[in-house]
Amino acid sequence: MMDSMYEEDTKQAIKLMDDEANVWGINSSPLTFAYENVMYDVVAHTCSQKFMNKQWYNKLAPDLVPFLKSAIHKRKKFLSAPLTKYVVNYMLFFSMLVMYSAFVLTSVDTEYYVQDIAKIYEYYVYFWGVGDLIEELISCFGCLEAHGRSHRSNYSRIKRYLYDFWNLVDLLSYALLVSALFVRHFYIDENFVIARRMFALSLLVMYLRFLEVFLIHRTLGPTLIMIKEMLKDLLSFLILAVFVVLGVGIYYHANLWPDHQTIWNGDWTDWRIWKIIYYPYWQLYGELNLETLEGTGPKNCTLVKSEWEADSSVERCPDQDWTVLAVAAIYLLFSNLLLVNLVIAMFSYTFERVQENSEKLWRFQRYTVINDYDWRIPSPLNIAFLPYRLLCCPTRTDCCLHWCKKQCNKKNHDEKMKKREKKLIFRRNFQKIIAFRNHNKV
Repeated sequence: MMDSMYEEDTKQAIKLMDDEANVWGINSSPLTFAYENVMYDVVAHTCSQKFMNKQWYNKLAPDLVPFLKSAIHKRKKFLSAPLTKYVVNYMLFFSMLVMYSAFVLTSVDTEYYVQDIAKIYEYYVYFWGVGDLIEELISCFGCLEAHGRSHRSNYSRIKRYLYDFWNLVDLLSYALLVSALFVRHFYIDENFVIARRMFALSLLVMYLRFLEVFLIHRTLGPTLIMIKEMLKDLLSFLILAVFVVLGVGIYYHANLWPDHQTIWNGDWTDWRIWKIIYYPYWQLYGELNLETLEGTGPKNCTLVKSEWEADSSVERCPDQDWTVLAVAAIYLLFSNLLLVNLVIAMFSYTFERVQENSEKLWRFQRYTVINDYDWRIPSPLNIAFLPYRLLCCPTRTDCCLHWCKKQCNKKNHDEKMKKREKKLIFRRNFQKIIAFRNHNKV
């Protein structure tokens, strides 16, 4: 039906994708309905893509050079275009990463923190984080989306938001940043070791978040989708591997260090569980540690029970047990030849599946970005616009600003509404005619 409409009247077919209609009490447009029900073929159709291009460039020339030239003559349209906001958002994001990196590398300790520039770096990161979190909350609950953009409940919105991999990375980055902030200012130690680790981990996740900028790219976008899908396969593999690693690790430990009483003694970093999983885990990557399994290493260990019981940092010498080597041989055969090759085969299947549908998946992901940046304002610039967006949001029909404009230009507004209604009726009749023709052909 979409193919027939596109061949018959391209212009009207493109506009039809965003025409809102009330069906069974749900007010939605065809493109929104298709996106929310994960209909890849509809979202990836030429009609949908041409409509998305108009939205992406804000009805300006859909090419980079003429689009940039429009910044002089059509400033307002250029600045409010989703493409402009997308580029500005990631430019500000990158500037934040540079400042955050400078702060983590040089200024976490008090000796350097007294310098004013370090405080500017740190508080700019917090300021940017607050603004970005506001945008994510708006994205999750859709409170600033235009009427008819979605008919989902808040529960469905939250569930779908959490299902998205990139949203989970966003939430993780916020959680780590907030944790680092509290550790930095409320858990003060001499060298700020824990705070530095928290900030560095938060920065690492921020850099991973920045990869999201490439989703809009036609080549790199499908590659990121492949990586995301492969991570799901890897998670399935890890669930299987964790039980095998634990079982083999316990067998190793029980026979190399029999009757070891100090399993949970000391700080959590000194718990014996890390030693239990250490050897079988690294054996997955080819680190065999045969000297330890044979009972001949390490060199700086002790057989005196009172010494290794009193100090968890002192290593206990392993016993010799031929069954450990036998189990290790079977484990390496099973893990390296079966489990690892299984995950490689899963990766290959995922790669082929995504590659086959890469264009559809990329176009679907592209719609997500365009729809978000239709209303999104780059952080931290959005904080300045927050009062206006809450009180006189452009997408709210009951906004006082819109009411004043209607009253001042009531005649023009009524005429525009009549013309719009006529065009809408025309497009609906056009749709019915095409549907009737296709039905008769069948």
